[in-house]
Amino acid sequence: MGEVYRARDARLGRDVAIKILPAAVSRDSERLRRFEQEARATAALNHPNILAVFDIGTQGDAPYVVTELLEGEALRQRIQSGPVSARKATDYTLQIARGLAAAHDRGITHRDLKPENVFLTKDGRIKILDFGLAKLNRPEEVHAADTPTLAAQTEPGMVLGTVGYMSPEQVRGHAADARSDLFSLGAILYELVSGKRAFQGETAADTMSAILKGEPPPLSELSQNIPAGLVRIVEHCLEKDAADRFQSARDVAFALEAFSGSSSTTRAAVSLSPAPVPWQNRSLLAGLGAGLLIAGIAFVVARHTASPPEPPAFHELTFQRGYIQAARFAPDGDTILYAAAWNGKPIELFSTRPEGTESSALGVTDSDLLAVSSSGELAVRLAPRGTGPYASSGTLARAMLSGGSSPRAMEDGIQFADWTPDGKSLLVTRRMLGRSRLEFPIGTVLYETAGWVGNPRISPKGDWIGFVDHPGVGGDFGDLAVIDLAGHKKTLDPGFSSIQGLAWSPSGSEIWFTATRAGSARALYGVSLAGKERLIARIPGILNLHDVSRNGQALLARDNWRVGIIAQAPGSKEQDLSWMDFSAVRDLSPDGKLLLFDESGEAGGALGQIYLRRMDGSPPVRLGDGTGCSLSMDSKWALTVPTPAKVGNQFVFLPTGTGTPRSIPVPQASVQWGNLMPNGQEILFAGNEQGHATRIYLQDISNGKVRPVTPEGVSLTSFTRFVSPDGMFFLAVESDGSSIVRSVENGERKAIPSLQPADIAFGWTGDGKSIYVYQPAMPVKVFQIDLASGQRRLWKELDPPDPAGINFIRTPHISADGKAYAYNYNRVLSDLYLVDGLR
Repeated sequence: MGEVYRARDARLGRDVAIKILPAAVSRDSERLRRFEQEARATAALNHPNILAVFDIGTQGDAPYVVTELLEGEALRQRIQSGPVSARKATDYTLQIARGLAAAHDRGITHRDLKPENVFLTKDGRIKILDFGLAKLNRPEEVHAADTPTLAAQTEPGMVLGTVGYMSPEQVRGHAADARSDLFSLGAILYELVSGKRAFQGETAADTMSAILKGEPPPLSELSQNIPAGLVRIVEHCLEKDAADRFQSARDVAFALEAFSGSSSTTRAAVSLSPAPVPWQNRSLLAGLGAGLLIAGIAFVVARHTASPPEPPAFHELTFQRGYIQAARFAPDGDTILYAAAWNGKPIELFSTRPEGTESSALGVTDSDLLAVSSSGELAVRLAPRGTGPYASSGTLARAMLSGGSSPRAMEDGIQFADWTPDGKSLLVTRRMLGRSRLEFPIGTVLYETAGWVGNPRISPKGDWIGFVDHPGVGGDFGDLAVIDLAGHKKTLDPGFSSIQGLAWSPSGSEIWFTATRAGSARALYGVSLAGKERLIARIPGILNLHDVSRNGQALLARDNWRVGIIAQAPGSKEQDLSWMDFSAVRDLSPDGKLLLFDESGEAGGALGQIYLRRMDGSPPVRLGDGTGCSLSMDSKWALTVPTPAKVGNQFVFLPTGTGTPRSIPVPQASVQWGNLMPNGQEILFAGNEQGHATRIYLQDISNGKVRPVTPEGVSLTSFTRFVSPDGMFFLAVESDGSSIVRSVENGERKAIPSLQPADIAFGWTGDGKSIYVYQPAMPVKVFQIDLASGQRRLWKELDPPDPAGINFIRTPHISADGKAYAYNYNRVLSDLYLVDGLR
């Protein structure tokens, strides 16, 4: 495919590899297409077990791609030295499976997985190479007109891949999906432990025939040191029918983790001849055999004649209209405590019992419930304020369930807390200096992240802490993880688009949690410490797990989530312009007459939907798929990002009227969002290069050149945006939560006068002399701050007409003349249930 050179990236001071397609070969359109497809497919991925792509371009007639530099050897070289131990083979294969899972989650199949395309670095890390035959899978509803940059798919009937590692469906020329990669993975694992290829004939035709009709020699015949559990994993990968194989790379990873965690990876050789049985024991063995046979028959009969298990029983506990922040079982196992904001009133604490229909107020107001100890002591969060759509912080305080005294304040800036099983100590999470920290005991940091740590709970034995690891501060996507008291973290179940709510099962053998991998309809799952996931319960709507009792009862809330829009057009009154279930405002035209928004919930589907709507309330017009960013000054174009954002690493201009969509590739950094500059010729955007923090970049649309604006190492949050009318400055929220003005030219900081600690700067007045700031917690007051004098004046108080269940106001958008505006509200209406019969 090309030549590879070691090179030096002078700008970032790092060694890289440059893969170049020779000029003579680049004139081969098919080879050039495959070279570009490999670069695009790999650049769309960001995973430690996949080769990182930094850049792609053309120098003269030679196309090139810049990647990370690897030191080590191809897996083929390692295999040529002889069979690999079962322990190392399991480790290598597990890393490959994790890399494939990341690719498959992005709709990318490798289709040419083989030892030559797997690299083993000097430190033992696996890297998957050469996605040159990768197929970008798109949902069937996506039409070519909506995806002008989508590469042509490989035609059915073409045989691609390396013969000895191809799946049966590839040999037949049929469509290949993720399960084809799993067949290839099984062939690699077979070769790792045996030193011999699973399928190899004298000719390519013989090899393909063996893949279609033959079976590889049993591993037990090739070596007696291969554990039976590993043999079963290999055999499951190499099933001829894709429906009989593992159905996902994540399933393979789970199986390998369970095998490595619960089984020895070596075993002694076993004699093929049975040991002689003394005659006096033979009658006993015969009797045992007959007994086991009868028991087996009885089990089969019972299994097919027994009544199906009863479904879980849901008993409703609450009947008001509003939002339930948290619910917990009291130490007696019957009393239920919860914090709720009913009918638009401030949040307070309540108690109820299953046999009743009324809830009693505990007299603790303006407080969230965090945890209840085994001795009946409450951990509450005083004066909570929203720090994002899904997170709040406040002052940690302790209070007795029996009452009689006011809560005693302990720590500031706390997001979550939980008691140890003995009720004597607390773990907490808090956000400091742009990092979310998990502390146990308080003050000792076990884990920290630039994202946020959600729902931490201590196991019944006190040896593990389960939590949700959210990589982004603005969303609830993330992974389920555990950490021990020494700070060793392990991800149990990754890749959820929405995950909230967590509790340990009564035995402590599983973590129960509510999550979904697509949309927003969370279901109840369980996962073992070995990473084995199972579905426990699913109902229509969004589930949120709050607690599990010692006898296995659960407190589950059914949450009705809506992100709506309230807007006011010039000279009109406020009106609700919500469209579907997650209508997110992205921009307002300068004259305040057009609203750009998108849908990313259940209605938006996997790709998201972008709309343009007149502020007079007429029905919106669907522009295309993805996430909206901003409108051009003449409102004829909408700048958008495909969903998921990393696919293709590009912006797409969608016409708001007639016209053809136009793609703008972004080769240097993965895109998070973008703002079209007032001159219409540049895009200011946030993104990050492989392994680096988020930076702000400026891209010239005409020539595609990208330059960094902010210095390397300066971390900014996803709230960064809003360009001044003259295009010279933009507003940013720093990693510590403070707002700042930065120069577009060189990223230099300019302080905002009269700024209060909780203020978020979000917009400019039309003359560029003042900015708007607000605090997202209810009630919301929006101020104008004059940048020269520091004068601060109230512009407007945002007061949704129906406040029930509204827990957060998202960033407003205001027209240049200040006469029109639009903002989002988060509304969550909760019903709490006591659930019996969960298994």
